[in-house]
Order: sequence, then C-alpha cells, then structure tokens
Amino acid sequence: MKIELFIDEDVHSGLAHALRKRGYDAIHAQELERKGRSDSDQLLFAIQQERCFFTFNVKDFVILHSKHVKSMQEHWGIIVSKQLPFKETMSKLLRLLQHTDKETMKNRLEFL
Repeated sequence: MKIELFIDEDVHSGLAHALRKRGYDAIHAQELERKGRSDSDQLLFAIQQERCFFTFNVKDFVILHSKHVKSMQEHWGIIVSKQLPFKETMSKLLRLLQHTDKETMKNRLEFL
C-alpha cells in the first residue's frame, strides 16, 4: 500500500498538489488550515489520519520520534529533510515513495 503523506507547513506548499498529480495521496498543512499548530499536534493529526509526516523541521521531529519510541506510541512514519529547493525535494521524495510502502514506513524516521 502506498504511503499517504501529511506535509508540514514549512515545506513547499505546492508539493502536495505535485504529488497528487503523480498519483500519491498527499495533503499540506496549509490546505487544511493547520498552520501555526504545535509540532506534536501536527504529528498527532497525521497519526489519526494514518499518514506519514514530512517536514523540514529535522531537530524537533527527531525528538518527537524518540519520544514516541520511548513511550511505545506508534506513528505512520516521519520523513525529515534539510531545507531543499522544490525540484530536489520532489525528486528525493518520489524516489523514497517509489521504494517504500506504508507498512515499512510505520514507526520509522527517515532522512531524505
């Protein structure tokens, strides 16, 4: 089963649309008017929706992942990346999405 993405507000807002055009289920925080929510709230939303979370906020989400591991709370995956130009982000993300499925990504932290 394909990974379904929830994209953080710090990532290019057009990325979700570009991924949808390529057949992926992706939503951006801005589309859902979720800008300004806390990191933990955003991750909780992604978990409730069974979506993998993608963000440029590496430090905070590495910490959140560690907290989930320690407390044995599950999530549907977290993909982190340093800030990259749109085309490079898209290319690297597509490569990951083509070679990883939803179950494999579960509870995993992946560096793009």
